[in-house]
Amino acid sequence: MNEKTTADLEKLRDLIDGVDQQLLHLLRKRLDLVAQVGAVKHAAGVPIYAPQREASMLAKRRDEAEKMNISPQLIEDILRRLMRESYLNEKDVGFKQVKHDLGHIVVVGGEGQLGQLFTQMLTLSGYSVKSLDKNDWQRADALFDGAGMVLVTVPIKVTCDVIKTHLTRLPDTCILADLTSIKEQPVDTMLLAHKGPVVGLHPMFGPDVGSLAKQVVVVCHGRQAEAYQWLLDQIAIWGARIVEAEPVKHDKAMQLVQAMRHFSSFVYGMNLCKEDAEIDTLLQFSSPIYRLELAMVGRLFAQDPELYADIIFAQQGSQDVIADYLDNYRDALAMLKSGDRDAFVAEFKRVAKWFGDFAPQFQHESRAMLQSVNDMKTG
Repeated sequence: MNEKTTADLEKLRDLIDGVDQQLLHLLRKRLDLVAQVGAVKHAAGVPIYAPQREASMLAKRRDEAEKMNISPQLIEDILRRLMRESYLNEKDVGFKQVKHDLGHIVVVGGEGQLGQLFTQMLTLSGYSVKSLDKNDWQRADALFDGAGMVLVTVPIKVTCDVIKTHLTRLPDTCILADLTSIKEQPVDTMLLAHKGPVVGLHPMFGPDVGSLAKQVVVVCHGRQAEAYQWLLDQIAIWGARIVEAEPVKHDKAMQLVQAMRHFSSFVYGMNLCKEDAEIDTLLQFSSPIYRLELAMVGRLFAQDPELYADIIFAQQGSQDVIADYLDNYRDALAMLKSGDRDAFVAEFKRVAKWFGDFAPQFQHESRAMLQSVNDMKTG
């Protein structure tokens, strides 16, 4: 480049730097305003996530952007990222307490990651929370005395044993709840062990979430729903969406949503390991969608193997679902080995028809994810 070109570029880059600095000040101002909104919401007990308000606001900004010849998707991406940051910050001011006369809450397994998350959320909502972990059973009676709720969040493999062995003498008015990712056996066990209110909960997220906004909590009703309705209202204030389900239906869905999916990721990672694949090389040649798939497999192996063993081994029915998957894989492999391209295309079309309108919906949703993955590439 000649000197004039270099000087022109430097001048323009300085102007861009100035605009970026203005953006930073505007972002700070917006975050401060959102913090004020959060304080008002929490004082009034309004959920931090308002889907209709969010959808309306995004539609308006997209329309305004289009009129200014700015990509509507650009402004939506920016605003969604800002809203996510806002949700992370909103919990810093606490939440309105729905139930004032509850007594204290005991979290069994409170030192675990999920136990710590719910302890944090309940404490931010003004409740007195006490932790009972595996080495604390000698003081269990003292902790349970006067408890308004006992929340069980221990490994799946010991959940029912803990309930049967240690939770049979709770106060009759105490709520007994659990956070296990299977529901039929824990709910049945709680109903047998405790005469008072019982509810099964399954948070459909990991303990590393920064906010419960837009997260899902599955509720399986047990007994005396009116006694624990405040808890569901409290969870909604945290921003989560409540989904009600029968325990059997929930567990059947989890065989596909969790067990089969995690097992498939496990086998994929195991295969890469046995092939001694060079991950650096795979990333160099990866498309955004493959990078995302590889990230999801790698994410599994960055976490606690005991947790995923619990999830995959928890239900006998998971073996049947995984075996069906293996049979379908064999059928598809036979199609490939036979060179029957027409059969592949026909099967592809059949499955695409089964997905129906969800296929283009998922294509649209994944496009934004893939763009984000591509943006994060550093080389």
